[in-house]
Amino acid sequence: MRSTEGSPLTGADLLLADLDGVVYRGPGAIPHAVESLNRVQASIRVGYLTNNASRTDASVAEHLTELGLTVAPEDVVTSPQAAVVLLAGLVPAGSRILVVGGDGLVSEVEKAGFTVVRSADDDPAAVIQGFAPHVGWSDLAEAAYALKKRGDDEGIPWVATNTDWTIPQARGTAPGNGTLVSAVHTAVGRLPVVAGKPEKAIFDAARERFGAASPLVVGDRLDTDILGANRAGMASALVLTGIDGPKQVLAAEPTMRPTFLLEDLRDLFAPYPAVRESEKRGARLVQVGDALVRVAGRDVTLERRGAPIDVLRAGAHSIWSSGQPIYAFEVAPELYASQLSWRA
Repeated sequence: MRSTEGSPLTGADLLLADLDGVVYRGPGAIPHAVESLNRVQASIRVGYLTNNASRTDASVAEHLTELGLTVAPEDVVTSPQAAVVLLAGLVPAGSRILVVGGDGLVSEVEKAGFTVVRSADDDPAAVIQGFAPHVGWSDLAEAAYALKKRGDDEGIPWVATNTDWTIPQARGTAPGNGTLVSAVHTAVGRLPVVAGKPEKAIFDAARERFGAASPLVVGDRLDTDILGANRAGMASALVLTGIDGPKQVLAAEPTMRPTFLLEDLRDLFAPYPAVRESEKRGARLVQVGDALVRVAGRDVTLERRGAPIDVLRAGAHSIWSSGQPIYAFEVAPELYASQLSWRA
């Protein structure tokens, strides 16, 4: 976590925003997201990264425009786009590809000059798999048949757009493409090449498309958005409006720790408070804003309340900078429970 008095946007020449859990949940916008992104766009380029393979870039842009943003299809980088780039390096041009997924994936496969098939009996050269709500057992079975058809250990190439375990929806959290990929994996005994977050391919595609030198990635998931940004060497901000909350933040492994922690997207413009450390009577004190956290042996406690987000920032720094995992500590519930307003 960066210690700076500048805002998270300081020095960034591109904002790359995740969609589900950052801009919207289901069809509706998350509070403060649209106005904040419009404000960002007044000064730097805004791009959108999505692992959702069920929609085209044009349909995503249309949805975002309906919410009040100004978005063209070329502003949207999708996991199917990154997956097709990987696919092109694995099979000859014009090959037959068995597609498991929706319109967004079909569109990108066809635009790349491949022939879409839906059955293992069509002798596909590869399988490409992405999420769509209509994907069912028969679709997964065809993928498994195709991947094992040659009867050897290697089989034909298999590319997955992403392996997100969950998708945030208006009614709650639903199974994502990772659960469908896992079903095929169980049947065939091997794993696909993955294009979407947290793999680098989608981040590299975005950097190249927008010509950015210093992008800032904003996401709601540590295991996809933040891990992927870290792998790609990009600054990152976790916003607490989607999947991961304070408990997950405190327990984050080093590869999944964001540069910034935000309560909502309005925090993109706020000065990011410095971390101040001191010692008192053998204990380590970590202060962020008015929030003060005390680390004494295994005990991590809240000494003084502050803004809820600063409490979490101080708690996270206390644990992350210790070099020890979360289970090495006894963490007071005040650092992650009811006093954090967005999770109350």
